[in-house]
Amino acid sequence: MRVELHDYINHADEKELELLYTMWSNTALDKYEWWNDEELIAELDKSSAALESGGDKGKTWEEVKEVLLNRLRNNNEK
Repeated sequence: MRVELHDYINHADEKELELLYTMWSNTALDKYEWWNDEELIAELDKSSAALESGGDKGKTWEEVKEVLLNRLRNNNEK
């Protein structure tokens, strides 16, 4: 199946590629439901418990904003 799909993609015209890509991207996006992701929920629960217990002090909005602004600056420099 992989070989057949690969061959089809290699020989498809632009309209066919756009159609395939649209179908694939919509399907890929629609399938992920983060609220049903047990690993993610467990990690969020663990982080929440650590914050509530004081084990993790968290970060202030100013600290988070500074990290994000630095990332933005670094990405713009590339």
